[in-house]
Amino acid sequence: MAVEEDGLRADARANRDRILEVARKALTHDPETPLSAIGKAAGVGQGTLYRHFPTREALALAIYREEINALAALASTLLQKHPPLEAFRLWCAQLANSSAMKRGVAKLLQGATSEDDKRETYEQMVLAVRSLIAACEAAGAIDTGANADDVLMLLGVLWQLPSHPGRDSQSARIIALIFGGLGAKD
Repeated sequence: MAVEEDGLRADARANRDRILEVARKALTHDPETPLSAIGKAAGVGQGTLYRHFPTREALALAIYREEINALAALASTLLQKHPPLEAFRLWCAQLANSSAMKRGVAKLLQGATSEDDKRETYEQMVLAVRSLIAACEAAGAIDTGANADDVLMLLGVLWQLPSHPGRDSQSARIIALIFGGLGAKD
């Protein structure tokens, strides 16, 4: 059987991806979902589940890393398809949407993430924000001089918002305030 780039066979990669997809949905909805239920819903045995993710924390960390990787990659994809300011706003909206996942695995992540994990994921996000800011500045869509670390810290508020009926509206207002502070020229 063919071995994929990450060292996994194609069937093992498919199992891992399916486990992550099921776990992301399940843990976002209910952080206490038993691993046995996740394995069953993913259509894999307990041995397969634990071979890929020996602990609940390892599973949560893998979900989080996958989400961060996707968010970081999304910045360049959006910049290729949209004007810079629109791309930045769409990226921020996706960041806000991903907060449900983060809340779902937040407790598990506290003990699972090392300083290296935190630094690596943070750097990915700073680079994404930096590229979006640079494109917006080059297009004259925002004032110059914004610091990507500062903007990311402000955007981090989106991951702290509790779930409530007005959450999406509140996220949109916070994003608008941040863009106002950046001097966005609509």
